[in-house]
Formats: sequence, C-alpha cells, structure tokens
Amino acid sequence: MLNLPLNYRFRGFYPVVVDVETGGFNAQTDALLEIAAVTTRYNDDGQLEVHKSYHFNVEPFEGANIEQRALEFTGIDPDNPLRNAVSEEEALKSIFKGLRNEQKEADCNRCVLVGHNAWFDQSFLNAAVERANIKRSPFHPFTSFDTASLSALMLGHTVLAQACKRAEIAFSQKEAHSALYDATKTAELFCHLVNRANLAQADAPFVSELEQSKDD
Repeated sequence: MLNLPLNYRFRGFYPVVVDVETGGFNAQTDALLEIAAVTTRYNDDGQLEVHKSYHFNVEPFEGANIEQRALEFTGIDPDNPLRNAVSEEEALKSIFKGLRNEQKEADCNRCVLVGHNAWFDQSFLNAAVERANIKRSPFHPFTSFDTASLSALMLGHTVLAQACKRAEIAFSQKEAHSALYDATKTAELFCHLVNRANLAQADAPFVSELEQSKDD
C-alpha cells in the first residue's frame, strides 16, 4: 500500500469534492441552487476515506435564469421557504472558512476541486466566487481532478451511478441530484479510485519518485 501524507500524495493539493445543483448549464447566466463540499483524509490504515462535509441551499442571484427542465430534473423548488437558502456569498464564505482550516491542518498549499465531470462544478463555483467578489478562493482556479475520467480509466464507465456500482458503492437514484448526496458518493468513489491506485503503485521506484518531487 502506498502510504504517503496527503500533502505529498497530491503535490501539495488538498482534494475537495464539490457538487452543485443549478438552474441550467450556463455558469454565467443560470442560478446556483445548491452547493456541497466533501473532504477526505487518510485513516490510520492508510486508506483514504470521507472526512467532513459542507452544504448550503443557495438563493438565485439577482437576474439569474432558471430553466424549468432543470428544476424537474433536480426536484428543487427555489421558492420553498423550508430550503433556508442563503446568498452565494454567505454559502461560499462559510465553506471556504472550513476548507482553509482543514487545508492548513493537512499542511497543504491549496484546495483542488474534485468532481464528476469537474468542469461543470468548477465553472459554477468560479462564477459564484466572482459574483460574490471573493478575492481569495482556497481553490486552484483551473486545476481539477475528474472522477468521470478516472472512472473511465479504472472502472470502464463514466456515469456516476454505474461507476459506484462497479466500485461496490451503494447508490440510490431516489436520493441522487441532491448536491450533498452526489458529492458524498463522488467522494466515496474518489477514495475507492485513489486506494485502488495506491495498491497498484506501491512499488519502490514510484514511491521514491514521489518523495523526490514533493518539493517541486
């Protein structure tokens, strides 16, 4: 088993799984309705596992477009007061505060977004950061780890539910399309993929190469 500290394993990056539910596909014009972030840590047995989670229902920004088809897909009612939705700024600042503390504890330089089709979540996160005028995001602005690509390589499938099935991770279609549920399942999948890779790569030359490059 390849067993390096988290900050060495990912070149100083702290992996954070992010999932968003939205009012459409355009990050510049369509509403961000939910956001969840899930972190991972190595346990005492050298296995990467789910650590902490953050979740907010989000108020659509002023003038945001919301497609009815998107609401039918996610089941979200943006006008439901029981959502207890907060502004993009409040959601992001709260999540970022927790992530910065975790990143510091892990001795990592920066968070890196992990997502299933990560470009989508990253585009909405970056757009919300810009609208909220947040000057310092803990996330790298363009680097990401994509579990869809990793699953295609290691499991032979790109769909989250099917990749989880092949990894023997329980997945409920009834609970899917909730940001927190999807982020948690993506985090479990990411842990499975990393742990599987660690077993395959735990040879002396690979470990030596990682240790030599950890300061690059």
